[in-house]
Amino acid sequence: MIAWYIWKQNTAHATLQISSIRFFSLVGKSRKTYLRHLPFVFRMLTLIFIITALARPQSSNQLRNVTTEGIDIVVSLDISGSMQAMDFQPNRLEAAKEVAIEFIKGRPNDRMGLVIFAAESFTQCPLTLDHNVLTNLFRDVKIGMLEDGTAIGMGLATAVNRIKDSDAQSKVIILLSDGENNRGQIAPLTAAEIARTFGVRFIPLA
Repeated sequence: MIAWYIWKQNTAHATLQISSIRFFSLVGKSRKTYLRHLPFVFRMLTLIFIITALARPQSSNQLRNVTTEGIDIVVSLDISGSMQAMDFQPNRLEAAKEVAIEFIKGRPNDRMGLVIFAAESFTQCPLTLDHNVLTNLFRDVKIGMLEDGTAIGMGLATAVNRIKDSDAQSKVIILLSDGENNRGQIAPLTAAEIARTFGVRFIPLA
């Protein structure tokens, strides 16, 4: 319809024979010249709205039942200064984050959380099934968010605190660290004993 309208405008010209058009060159176009297209524009907009309404655009929610193994997992991630070492590209921390993110993608039905630690520990993400949020929070982790140091015991203890009350059949803490404990009030062995008391399995990955 738009193409037809343009073609019609280009061919619908009246002719008038005169001896000279010198005086017509002094006459400018008035606003009416442009406003004459408004009725067609309004008709097109009306047609677009009608088509949109007939198409009935809508969003929907889908419910599905999922059977899971009942595993809750908390990743305890070291973000101390030593994780800046570049023996992995681009550095140890980024390499650990990418491995963890791939692991998350492979466990779509498990609740997972994230604890970060350096000289102190912090819960970056509690247990959740929203792995998109968890992945984004993983990507936001960077060195310098906490005071430098390696408090492995504190990182484990915080992870145990986050998972101990879970009613999952299996509770797992995965430790990602490259160093030895040198800060914090809780020794790693003490934190591991606390984890065992609450039935939490502990998997260290160096």
